[in-house]
Amino acid sequence: MDLDDKMKLLRREREARRRSLAGSVEQAWSRIDRDGGGLSVKEKLEKLIRLTGQGAARPPAEPAIVPEHREPLRIYENAYPLEARYGRLTIADGLRIPGAVLATLSLEAEFRELDLGSSLFVDLETTGLSGGTGTVPFLVGLGFYRGGRFVVAQHFLGDMSEEEGLLEGLASFIREMGFRSVVTYNGKAFDVPLLETRFILHRRKFPLADLPHLDFLFAARSLWKHKHESCRLFHLAQQVVEAPRDEDIPSAEIPYRYFDYLRTGHFPLIEPILYHNQEDILSLLGLVIAGANLVRDGGRPNLEDAADPLDLIGLGRVLERAGESDRSAEALFEALRGRLPAEVARGVVEKLTVRLKRTADWSKAVSLWEGHRQAAPLFCYRELSKYYEHRAKNYEEARRYAQEGLALAVSLDISFEKDFARRIERLAEKSRRRAARERAER
Repeated sequence: MDLDDKMKLLRREREARRRSLAGSVEQAWSRIDRDGGGLSVKEKLEKLIRLTGQGAARPPAEPAIVPEHREPLRIYENAYPLEARYGRLTIADGLRIPGAVLATLSLEAEFRELDLGSSLFVDLETTGLSGGTGTVPFLVGLGFYRGGRFVVAQHFLGDMSEEEGLLEGLASFIREMGFRSVVTYNGKAFDVPLLETRFILHRRKFPLADLPHLDFLFAARSLWKHKHESCRLFHLAQQVVEAPRDEDIPSAEIPYRYFDYLRTGHFPLIEPILYHNQEDILSLLGLVIAGANLVRDGGRPNLEDAADPLDLIGLGRVLERAGESDRSAEALFEALRGRLPAEVARGVVEKLTVRLKRTADWSKAVSLWEGHRQAAPLFCYRELSKYYEHRAKNYEEARRYAQEGLALAVSLDISFEKDFARRIERLAEKSRRRAARERAER
């Protein structure tokens, strides 16, 4: 039975020990780590097993288990040929991403001289989700291109007393491979700092410390947060990459399974975690490719196709983050030509208004407000009234737009209603003063 078949069987039985148990184990571990003083990791773990082996939260007592043999360290490798597909993309697509696009996505200029062929993809599975010095990465998943393939190498810690050996092996491997950059998903906040902490605690130099880092979570949020209900890695892999993966194992269950494995040595507990980790690395690669294609191709999945206006908005946000304001504005203007939800369209109009005011491009601004009164009517009528009052000095036209805005705002938006009413009163007074002045000059 291969790993995929085992996964299908294990999904059916995973509900037996799930979130409540995982939560109690994690809370107990945090308490032991906080109050444990000078206890070693092994002593803390033994205390954890004693605590979580008691109490009403645990299932009924099981027959005594004779621990199976555990290898202290294991490395698992799976290699994928470049022509292999993951969802709608191919593995080889990652090698075609220009360095300039990686620099735009990462906001790190060093990527301009690099490509993914020298990158290391990193994803950890750990004994807890909150980080801290008591959290140990027991599975270090690494993805990289080598020899015409994309390799997923998983370094598994089968005995927590062998953590130093795990770190030593990782350091040697990373040095020998000569990676020049790191790619993660939320790795700047979690994976890389946690891994660096483990190296520091063992008085070892962290081999990834000086490498440029693409944490794709930030680019993913800019590209797709407005389009998809969740920016979780597995969800975007399904929606954007069209990868055939399920929510194979809840993250909260992973520490519990590992602690159970340490107690029993029963390796089938770990196999779903290996599968989950491998899928996360492939999903990360797929998302980076999909995001890079949007940036490189101007939002068009194929250059002959019409761009999705929601993808163009994501592109505009990424370009804005990267300081490419002209390209960002072009993408947002293009997005407004398509069909957008009203709230999204209003946000785009407001964002472009800020830019056009800053550059004093008034003709383009007036065209924007005139052309998108249906998408953001109250906002556009107010901006048009302000323009004709303060820039064009055409008080009658300014009052006309204010009156149209007021007619829409009544009983709809009290703040706009008050604004338009005050504006009409002020404009009427300005018109009277101008008329009086003109009569006096005659």
